[in-house]
Amino acid sequence: MPLLSGAVVLVTGANGGLGRELVEQALARGAAKVYATARRPREWNDPRVVALDLDITDPGSIRAAVAQAQDVTVLINNAGMSVESDTLVTLSDEQVREVMETNFFGPVALTKAFAPVLAASGTSAVLNIHSVLSWIALTGAYSASKAALWSATNSFRVELAPQGTQVTGVHVGYIDTAMAKGVDAPKTSPREVARKSFDGLEHGDYEVIVDDISAGVKLGLSGPIQDLYPALAANAPA
Repeated sequence: MPLLSGAVVLVTGANGGLGRELVEQALARGAAKVYATARRPREWNDPRVVALDLDITDPGSIRAAVAQAQDVTVLINNAGMSVESDTLVTLSDEQVREVMETNFFGPVALTKAFAPVLAASGTSAVLNIHSVLSWIALTGAYSASKAALWSATNSFRVELAPQGTQVTGVHVGYIDTAMAKGVDAPKTSPREVARKSFDGLEHGDYEVIVDDISAGVKLGLSGPIQDLYPALAANAPA
């Protein structure tokens, strides 16, 4: 099982609320170094933190990050985006592609690029931040992108296991960050999400279910589709 103590961690989307917690809690658990990546990296004032330019939608930026961070042992795919009024019918094709590039193609490309680096360390890990919306389509493009990443995580888990890389997926509802600032619903603190994510990673868990809503939706996947989508009953033919 991969441990954070002595690890070299790379966090995408490190400037955001959850990203900052992941950086700080990795250090608190003994990480030797953390690459804190973003399109416009911030200053961290900690010699253990290396601020690194990374645009996960840009193949050249990914190649540059891999070349600089050849000592990574834990890759955390945290960066993501959402758009307002997210329905597949109303979003432009460009908006749908932007969401998919950031939430799916980017993490997949980054994981593929870092796979040989992780293999070289012997014991390594990938931690992917999913969402309860991987399992229920309450938004259009965002849900689709997270469902696609969930499927890719399952594939990577099997494909990377022989090289000693553990792949863990994290599912959570609303997190109390800027992305969910307009949502009037219960939210989990970034600190709690990071803590449970790292607990699961260090325990060797393949999946981390952070909150009750994620646990409930996962259980609902085995039931009738109408239970997950009550609106279908309201629009059913008489």
